[in-house]
Amino acid sequence: MPVNKNALIRYKTIDNCLRNPYRRWTVEDLVDACSDALYDFEGIRRGVSLRTIQGDLQMMRSDKLGYNAPIEVYDHKYYRYSDRDYSIMNLPLSHNDIETMTEAVNLLRQFEDFDHFNEMSDVVSRLQDNLAVARGKKKIVDFEHNGNLKGLRFLNPLYNHIARRQTIDIRYKSFTSQKSHDYTVFPHLLKEYRNRWFLFCSNKKGTIYNLALDRIESIKEVKDIPYKDNPDFNPDKYFENIIGVTRWNNPVKIIFLASSEQARYIETKPIHSSQQTVREAGDDGSMIFSVFVEPNWEFFSTMLGFGSGVRILSPNSVVREMKRKMTKAVEQYSIPLSEYGVDDDGANE
Repeated sequence: MPVNKNALIRYKTIDNCLRNPYRRWTVEDLVDACSDALYDFEGIRRGVSLRTIQGDLQMMRSDKLGYNAPIEVYDHKYYRYSDRDYSIMNLPLSHNDIETMTEAVNLLRQFEDFDHFNEMSDVVSRLQDNLAVARGKKKIVDFEHNGNLKGLRFLNPLYNHIARRQTIDIRYKSFTSQKSHDYTVFPHLLKEYRNRWFLFCSNKKGTIYNLALDRIESIKEVKDIPYKDNPDFNPDKYFENIIGVTRWNNPVKIIFLASSEQARYIETKPIHSSQQTVREAGDDGSMIFSVFVEPNWEFFSTMLGFGSGVRILSPNSVVREMKRKMTKAVEQYSIPLSEYGVDDDGANE
């Protein structure tokens, strides 16, 4: 039975409500929750009727969609699941669902050779692999993911705020701050780096902020402040000379030596698009490379990840900073383990 997107949003919202045992939900509460969800996800302002939610509850109780949700009424007006562990999100895909999704994936596969769809290839592969698992087959591709990452619930609302050009208030607590701060910003871009999501936005003065989604505590639309574009924020230019998401100083040409063990790896997987091979450094297979980047936190993190297999040669300012970081790392190993409550074998005391 086909279900439209708005109905699916309502079902999922009702499901989230009824799974919360710490609140008593009336049908009016469910109406308000679904109205808020439809506004957040689809920009629908007219709300939802009481009759619609009553119909949704009956549909979820039935087997028409395969839910058979154990929804019960208690104290003559409150709704909940009689089975605390139940959720419509835990139900397996039906045969028809799998076939429909397979057809959609096959359709997307036809566009792989078009330039504009190149970036979709990994998404299609994920879908195809998940469908194979749903059919009981072994997983073929294992993509990196972090299911415990905080802040993912803000992805879709932020996407919608950017698409609709809406000003928003964000409550944010950085790792270095003892308390939360409120920012009124114009959201411009969502960016992923190493399985972590970041929002790039700017304030009234044009100052660009880079906010990690896992540090955001809440967001809400600000209706009385018009959205403002930032002409200084061009993603292609902004990220052109950086690794990761942090702007630091001006980009510089950095030359570094890679050992024979790391050289081939770095050659086949450049650390940045500007990477060039300067020359071979010796008969052992070591090589010298150059990159034109800002020496930001992510750059040093990448280079430190190669351990003794990489040595920065120039410029001197970057060499000094790299040496300082490596010296500090070595000093960590001079601290007795007893100071951390660990014995010599690495076990807790």
